[in-house]
Amino acid sequence: MIDIHCHPLPGVDDGAKSVDEAAEMCRMAASDGITHIVATPHCNYEYPFQPNVNQEKLGELQAAVGQEPKLLLGCDFHLSYDNIREVTKNRGSFTINGGRYLLVEFEDQFIPESMDHVFYDLQVAGLVPILTHPERNAVLHRKPEMVYQWVARGCLVQVTAQSLTGRFGTTAQRLSEMWLARNLVHFFASDAHDTKRRPPLLSICYDRVAAQKGKSEAERLLRCNQAAVIEDKPLPLGPEPLAPQPTKSWFSWLRRS
Repeated sequence: MIDIHCHPLPGVDDGAKSVDEAAEMCRMAASDGITHIVATPHCNYEYPFQPNVNQEKLGELQAAVGQEPKLLLGCDFHLSYDNIREVTKNRGSFTINGGRYLLVEFEDQFIPESMDHVFYDLQVAGLVPILTHPERNAVLHRKPEMVYQWVARGCLVQVTAQSLTGRFGTTAQRLSEMWLARNLVHFFASDAHDTKRRPPLLSICYDRVAAQKGKSEAERLLRCNQAAVIEDKPLPLGPEPLAPQPTKSWFSWLRRS
């Protein structure tokens, strides 16, 4: 498996606090069957994003853990005006492994009305937005059909592995299940921050996807698509996204007993 969203770099954001914790996260991931980790420090108003520092810390961490897992760089990109202007000029500092794919995150409680235009501008600049953990966003809890609209326009979707297994609550779990069933999920990732509360584990999610959609889909959503991303290649062909049913049907799914 390959993890494209993780926070193991020590001292750069709210992820690993020390080199020892970061190394333990990597060892835990390797034991779980993860071969590659994309370190994705936050790029937002709270944490300064320093590409040179991140690269240096990545090298130190790789030396500490050895050859496995292989460590790569990306970022957890906050959609602010300044960030968007910067990424269109210098995308390699922000994208996954310097390619075209960019992890983008919303505020937990808010999505700007201009989001369609933002995604369009990113795509015109040659970037492929990957929406991170939309199942944890309060607006999308009320309007889950928005995800289909963005996928239809070429955006990709990354769901947190622990959301599918219930760690982030019933609504996040049911949204994850619904979007998975409707072929609207392209990646599962750990979004790990530590070794206990939010660990870098994917195998339980892999098994859950395999049970729900079959092993080939588990491979696609936890390894094959991720491999394409880190190699900056188009994603393998997957099943066609299914259009949303009337709004009542979406909420019936979420509220089922």
